[in-house]
Amino acid sequence: MAQIRIMARGLRFPEGPVALADGSVVLVEIARGTISRVAPDGTVTVLAETGGGPNGLAIGPDGAYYLCNNGGFEWAERAGLLLPVMQAKNYAGGRIERIDAKTGAVTKLYDHCGARRLRGPNDIVFDDAGGFYFTDLGKVRAEDRDHGGVYYARADGSAITEIAYPVLTPNGIGLSPDGKVVYVAETETSRLWGFDLEGPGVARKQPFPASPHGGRLIAGLAGFQRFDSLAVMASGNVAVATLNTGHITEIAPDGRVVRQVKMPEAYPTNICFGGADMRTAYITLSGTGQLAVMDWPEPGLRLLGQGVEINRT
Repeated sequence: MAQIRIMARGLRFPEGPVALADGSVVLVEIARGTISRVAPDGTVTVLAETGGGPNGLAIGPDGAYYLCNNGGFEWAERAGLLLPVMQAKNYAGGRIERIDAKTGAVTKLYDHCGARRLRGPNDIVFDDAGGFYFTDLGKVRAEDRDHGGVYYARADGSAITEIAYPVLTPNGIGLSPDGKVVYVAETETSRLWGFDLEGPGVARKQPFPASPHGGRLIAGLAGFQRFDSLAVMASGNVAVATLNTGHITEIAPDGRVVRQVKMPEAYPTNICFGGADMRTAYITLSGTGQLAVMDWPEPGLRLLGQGVEINRT
């Protein structure tokens, strides 16, 4: 196991970390229904109360936070871990929300794509055209589950389009350094897919039977391993949070597994990068409610909004 420092404890299933220039990390607490800021000394401050199930988080071109809200879960304790188990009893649908970084005001941008309602939006990444790609994992109930999908939308709430549907549990999402490939991690199959882009929100699909949804298979892991969120490295490699075995798995664009870095619990769900050289990895250990930090062998890709301080005054 690599040298890992615990930056914060007592979080309620943290995910969606965003590293800020001052060394703090903004993340969601899904089981608490909040967006929270973890200061470098570990102090936690609530920035906004969203309700539902706040999940993937990103900074948009206007400096606001953009949130995938999955609508909420029921929760259970298993083997000492707090885990989401199924759709919340008070579930009212999934949505994409904008959160004002200064006031914490929450605005709903999207809750459907055409006639299809969003079920469980999960992860989000902005491109340099002012739009964002996001995954919808779907929702699980006692006897059935929804299909998931991959979408592209404008940050001003004016347009949303389908990239791929149906997809089995699409989770983490990220863009290649040149912006020509959108990567999607599939949870229950532990597969990493790539959608080759012809323009913002336009994917060149692989034909059936080579692909079930048009994505290009990058890699898949053997055994009972499940993928969660991901982050793209400056080199183009993709670091995928890997559940059950408790690793961060770094995968090259050609499908090679470059490394698997062991985490101190079975549910590392998200990874993001920050610091002056982008080699500081922040990892959510969600089952035990911790935010971990460690040095990474290579730099992560700098995302939109990173390297600047969010004005909260």
